[in-house]
Amino acid sequence: MLTVWFVVSFVVSYFARELNQFEFLGFPLGFYMGAQGALIIYVLIIWYYARYMNRLDIEYSVEQDDIRSS
Repeated sequence: MLTVWFVVSFVVSYFARELNQFEFLGFPLGFYMGAQGALIIYVLIIWYYARYMNRLDIEYSVEQDDIRSS
């Protein structure tokens, strides 16, 4: 996940001029990745991390009680 974050944050920005030769949804790819694509990737990383940590909590019996039950 850290590698994906690094690539999206730094590598894509470094090659933005070269990526602008390609279009995605009518926008240059470098612009799109800076404006929207990176944010989508960050949300997906957070979603995956939370899901994975919840699965580990359940596996090792350290899950939290539901807030509504207290």
